[in-house]
Amino acid sequence: MTKERLFFKGVSEIVGTDDLGLLILTDESKERQITIVCDKAMAVQIELRVKKLPITRIMLPEVMSKLLSSYADSDFELLIDDIIDGQYRTLLYNRTTLTPMLIRASDAVLLSLVGDIPLYIESGLMRRQSVAYRENSRGVSLPVNTISDEMLQAALDKAIADENYELASHLLDEKKRRNKNGEKPIN
Repeated sequence: MTKERLFFKGVSEIVGTDDLGLLILTDESKERQITIVCDKAMAVQIELRVKKLPITRIMLPEVMSKLLSSYADSDFELLIDDIIDGQYRTLLYNRTTLTPMLIRASDAVLLSLVGDIPLYIESGLMRRQSVAYRENSRGVSLPVNTISDEMLQAALDKAIADENYELASHLLDEKKRRNKNGEKPIN
């Protein structure tokens, strides 16, 4: 398997929602980006680290990161390797023992920032999910297969209300694809 290193670039908000944010990650050359949906609490946690506030030194992620690094056999990396039910599947690997542990993608970004643990994405997934990176862009693209069922339904409702039938058709196709693949139906 080939993989590409990801680098955190920033946090953005999703217009029209108060409880969600987007984490923006780029490849090493800063040509491609992926976005990860996160809850507001995670966006706030990451903003604390971006601002380098002193209180973070004694917060749980920093303390746990120090604890992990104190073990002799602690050589970790994070890997995004799939999309399952609209979420990036992410693993925390102990490279010494080859032990993988599932971790939420947004938590992986936080752990990468706090513990300086490298974050990777499987190369094929990066090719399929990424879009061109434009620094200081006012908007970001979000692949429809990485949003929750609730977000998908809300986007579909809005597209219909706005009479944007091309977008509504695309969103409905994703909804049908999820239902066909045995994922839970959208109400």
